[in-house]
Amino acid sequence: MAARPLVSVFSLTGDKAGETNLPSVMTAPLRPDVVQFVHTNMNKNKRQAYAVNIKAGKKVVASSWGTGRAVARIPRVGGGGTSRSGQGAFGNMCRGGRMFAPTKTWRKWNRKINITQKRYAVASALAASAVPALVMARGHSIDDVPEVPLVLDTAVEATKKTSAAKDILAAIGAIADVEKAADSKQIRSGKGKMRNRRYTLRRGPLVIYKSNDGVEQAFRNLPGVELCCVDRLNLLQLAPGGHMGRFCIWSQAALDSLETIYGENGKRIPAASMTNADLARIINSDEVQSVVNPVKPGQKDYAPKANAIKSIVALEKLDPYAAEKRKAAASAPASKPAKKAKKEFKAQGKAYYAKVSAQGSVCENGFTL
Repeated sequence: MAARPLVSVFSLTGDKAGETNLPSVMTAPLRPDVVQFVHTNMNKNKRQAYAVNIKAGKKVVASSWGTGRAVARIPRVGGGGTSRSGQGAFGNMCRGGRMFAPTKTWRKWNRKINITQKRYAVASALAASAVPALVMARGHSIDDVPEVPLVLDTAVEATKKTSAAKDILAAIGAIADVEKAADSKQIRSGKGKMRNRRYTLRRGPLVIYKSNDGVEQAFRNLPGVELCCVDRLNLLQLAPGGHMGRFCIWSQAALDSLETIYGENGKRIPAASMTNADLARIINSDEVQSVVNPVKPGQKDYAPKANAIKSIVALEKLDPYAAEKRKAAASAPASKPAKKAKKEFKAQGKAYYAKVSAQGSVCENGFTL
């Protein structure tokens, strides 16, 4: 539905009052990964630095006993007369000691984000807000809403009373989302109750206007309803929790100004890498298959390449010297018995001649053995 050229404009009574062009930014590619990344980093930029007291766990007087006493060298409390005397101190493993790696105020709290990346994320969040399936998947109650994106006449910006704002939301079918947020209000679990954030609440509609003629004061007291000027679109509001698909209620002036913000002279609208991501369907389509080269018949099937580690023939092509060396190594075990026999024969001959020489025998030729 986000790619249609026209969207309906409804009056404050819920009747269709006209039509307007859908901004081109509403057709930007949906990148949940970019939205999640930018939201995670943006959400860190409002944190307040905290740290434990620099003296916490180290206020007691303690010093190490050194070596030679068969005890650990952890600092120990001095004095006497109490059980505290001689106990370990300061260390994170000790009772009453400091924490490991105490938190510091100079931690890296804030994150820098590329401007182009932030604009990409906002454009994706705007495009997702125009897809009813994503809005419903995010948990908004839009069963009675006539159309998404929901555009109201610019007269909504002049609303000054909360009672009138409730009547407008009831007329356009958006009151169910406000009631859903109101019913979700409950006390927060944990210590946040003591830190000025006692209640938790689900998000309701986001009212986006061009100029504040009272609309801010009229809608701000409704539970779950947030407001934003179109010139200051915030990803933390467009995609709470990093999840795209916020239910947005636009004034016609705000929707028309999107074309100026993201038009020819404004911010660049990101383009999708592929208009159709079904790659298998594209390759197997008749249009592509009609122009690709057919399979060539009679192609020779080559044998798999021989492994030179296993095949001596393949090794001989790469390194003849290494092949000869391997052949010699392969034939070496077969010649070992012959060498052993020859060695034994020599040993027997030496023993025989030593025995004869000891007896003083004389050969026929006259030489003494």
